[in-house]
Amino acid sequence: MTMRFSVLASGSTGNAFYVESDREKLLVDAGLSGKQMDRLFSEVHVDPSELSGILVTHEHSDHIKGLGIIARKYRLPIYANDKTWKAMENSIGTIDVGQKFHFGMEEVKTFGDIDVESFGVSHDAAEPMFYTFRHNGKKVALVTDLGYVSERIRKTVEDADAYVFEANHDVEMLRMGRYPWNVKRRILGDNGHVSNEDCGLALCDIISNRTKRIYLAHLSQDNNMKDLARMSVSNVLTERGIHLDICDTDPKTPTVLYDVG
Repeated sequence: MTMRFSVLASGSTGNAFYVESDREKLLVDAGLSGKQMDRLFSEVHVDPSELSGILVTHEHSDHIKGLGIIARKYRLPIYANDKTWKAMENSIGTIDVGQKFHFGMEEVKTFGDIDVESFGVSHDAAEPMFYTFRHNGKKVALVTDLGYVSERIRKTVEDADAYVFEANHDVEMLRMGRYPWNVKRRILGDNGHVSNEDCGLALCDIISNRTKRIYLAHLSQDNNMKDLARMSVSNVLTERGIHLDICDTDPKTPTVLYDVG
């Protein structure tokens, strides 16, 4: 009885996360076109018609672009909180009432043999939230799209076996880059995105001896690079005597299914 996951896509252009047990298959977000989502599923050898449901984090297009298409095509249930449902209604097209489900903030829902806990994050969306997944004593935490890691979030996501954690930007690349100042200020603010260094510092507070692997997620195309993110986070961890597998994610290529055990 194991839990496995793949970061199907992660980055400024689109995000999707897949997690499964021997009995359940769940998708978090569908931020690419329907055609691209189908391709990603085929690359990890998953039949999307077998999904138990799609969990939504928030209404930004890089998280819901293909949501309506995939849900209608495969008749899949969608789970989101009330404010997110209202915020994304006009973007995802008509969804049958029988496919609409409520998943509240700081709630635990059980899908077969996977317990999913939602937690709020600081981001400029209606009511953004992310998730932890527990199965057979194992825990995976998905944490992106947040301006800072609060004490409440730390408590919720600490002591996981694996993390998919935001390392959105290198602060100097962002400051020197081509973005207008108001966009830079948004990204750097409390409702923006976590930098490489802040990712490393947050991880130092939450990982434990059981943590085996970290995936760096939601990297900015313009203000970060995979090698730089990995090096920056690794340096922060190493300074504190922490040595872990740090893995890349990609906006177009899924990670190999990882068996959490």
